[in-house]
Amino acid sequence: MATQFLDDVIQGHQVIQSLDVTDLPAGEHKFWFRVATNAISQWQHLPVSVFKGNKPGKKIMITAGVHGDEYNGVLAAQQTARELIGADLAGTVTIVPMINLTGMLNHSRDFFSADPDASPANLNRFFPGDANGNEANRFLHALWNHLLKPNAELAIDLHTQTSGTVYPLYVFADFRIEQSLEMARLINPDAILNDPGDAGVLETVWNNSGIPSITIEVGMGRYTEQELIDRTVVGIFNVLKRHDVISGQPNELIPCIEGQDVVSIRAELGGFVLPQVKMMDVVEQDQLLAIQYDSFGDETQRYTAPTSGTVLSHNIESIRAPGSLVVRLIK
Repeated sequence: MATQFLDDVIQGHQVIQSLDVTDLPAGEHKFWFRVATNAISQWQHLPVSVFKGNKPGKKIMITAGVHGDEYNGVLAAQQTARELIGADLAGTVTIVPMINLTGMLNHSRDFFSADPDASPANLNRFFPGDANGNEANRFLHALWNHLLKPNAELAIDLHTQTSGTVYPLYVFADFRIEQSLEMARLINPDAILNDPGDAGVLETVWNNSGIPSITIEVGMGRYTEQELIDRTVVGIFNVLKRHDVISGQPNELIPCIEGQDVVSIRAELGGFVLPQVKMMDVVEQDQLLAIQYDSFGDETQRYTAPTSGTVLSHNIESIRAPGSLVVRLIK
């Protein structure tokens, strides 16, 4: 597959319909990738930055914004692109910082379709898409086949925790894949979870395609956490250095929690929940985690730890529907 250049130019950048970084000249490139039409026949365009070195080397893909309310991942991808400007590279780094355009415009995790038969969709359950499926599936099929898969030998997908709850700097990696676990450790996160993968998740589809991948959770949804963004970018550059895409030695690895399991404590009923623990607290079985109140402010429920572990996430929006996350522990 060759890079397919179209006649269109948008905001000074050429439009492409497919990308093959091997046929690009060395240098820094910005394109709009024409991914799919919307319901009023307008093409949707994703920003793509390509940094190609003068010397051969690894092809590394960085994506963000699969969930439309997870801005820290987008900001980390954009900051990585800024810091690559003028760098002497061997190989190629391709950055797609915003995938779920409709979700971002709606400040929502989901992809929105104008199809009256289609509900909002979590894109990260439908990779690699389907050319004959609904709008979300067709969108992903074009994205996967004409942009993502042909241009990666290693992949990093940037996310955050769902809106209303918080995460530290947290990485999913399949421990069976040596390069995935190595990348996870190079990020120097607060925690890594052994993640064998779920169907339809981008990380899983990368791994199943023979392209080692990790998912990085950069803190909380919607709200900017610059410290975690900065740490993420440093970690990405550790990966680039490890694979000689840029020169230099990776930073020293800092040991972190490497978990095999997570335990999610969810609201038993609706109400207002106040956490009684903080991020990364070590807790014992039966320790108090959160207290819930009704509309009058009367206590209705106490949540305790079903097992010992470390607090990986908790709610920061007090209002909780039945089944909403209250606290998540990593073991």
